[in-house]
Amino acid sequence: MSESLKLLNQSLKENRISALKEIVKSEKFPEREPRYINNHIHTTFSFSPYSPTAAVYSAAKAGLCTAGIIDHDSIAGAAEFLEAGKIIDLPVTCGFELRVSWKDSPFANQRLNNPDQDGVAYMTMQGVAAKFFPEVEEFLKPLREKRNQRNRQMITDLNTRLSEEMQIDFDQDVIPLSEHENGGSITERHLMFAFAKKITDKLGKGEPTIKFLRDQNIELSEKNLQMLQDTEYPFYEYDVLGILKSSFVPQIFIPADEELCTLDEFIELGKKISAIPCYAYLGDVTDSVTGDKAAQKFEDDFLDELFEYLDQKDINAVTYMPARNTKEQLDRFKKLCDQHNKFQISGEDINSPRQDFICYAMENPEFANLIDSTWALIAHEKEVSKDSEKGFFGPEIVNNYPNVKDRIDYFKSLIK
Repeated sequence: MSESLKLLNQSLKENRISALKEIVKSEKFPEREPRYINNHIHTTFSFSPYSPTAAVYSAAKAGLCTAGIIDHDSIAGAAEFLEAGKIIDLPVTCGFELRVSWKDSPFANQRLNNPDQDGVAYMTMQGVAAKFFPEVEEFLKPLREKRNQRNRQMITDLNTRLSEEMQIDFDQDVIPLSEHENGGSITERHLMFAFAKKITDKLGKGEPTIKFLRDQNIELSEKNLQMLQDTEYPFYEYDVLGILKSSFVPQIFIPADEELCTLDEFIELGKKISAIPCYAYLGDVTDSVTGDKAAQKFEDDFLDELFEYLDQKDINAVTYMPARNTKEQLDRFKKLCDQHNKFQISGEDINSPRQDFICYAMENPEFANLIDSTWALIAHEKEVSKDSEKGFFGPEIVNNYPNVKDRIDYFKSLIK
């Protein structure tokens, strides 16, 4: 990790912001590439090696022209993200991500975009203006508290599989790895990160860790072994947690229930805060384009029906990640978006130090619409900050520009 990132990942927000102010005085940043956008960056307020300040800095160092914060179950890092964006003069957007219950929908028994659970979908709320952060926090806080009840039970279940020296204490081992005390969420990745740290602390990196994993009947690929033998890698435990997540989480996973908001509650929140509820398309995985998903069926068999239902529920925006799908999937999905007049938003989720902030798929002219959408999203947040009725889906705006493509052009004209 660079010295700059160490300073930008300090424990106190005030110190992180102060460090960034000093860094921008001396460091050089690359020219920003207009095609490089990312509206889906996770921070330490869900799970990530980057504080909100470090995430903005890293986006700028990568040459992105915009960046967007999306944390699971949390909006608490967004104010810092905005402040860092102003310091470094990088336009940013804010939102959050939730698992939402679709149990009252026709898809209650379908695998939507969640690999772990039927009838539950990952959804994002994009374009959240800063004036609504307190209201969003009021909505999310009880959901995080209920999620932590499930987190504690999963740690209890994990401990039944571990020796006495490897036992994990939720309060002492897991919570300190998160921004829980500052409004951050705790995810399954935090649980596995605590486990990874326990392994390396008690046994040591390299061969002892490899032996432990093999003793758990975990099959290690050649790539896994190369990473695990690199004991000098500063994010070593991140590589270990990646292996643990695929092997141990399925053993201890408890389906989410009480922590889930309903689809109607999610939609209603979007209306109250003049933000944009989005369905996140995943699509069937065969040979994973990115190599991080097991072969599994998701929405493709009922995609037409799903779009009809999104229309019924007044969900008029979708997100997707161009690098994750085949050309055939994306062609079909984009065609449906056009037919149903959907606002298309994109970004590659960043939660690992080995990930590149750049989505190189955006160099393809076919995805130029997603760049335009990003600037429209930035303009939306600015307009809502002044007048809640003037957002992308404000009644007067929709009446004046019923076609989404025309509306994008209008919002782009407000900021360019």
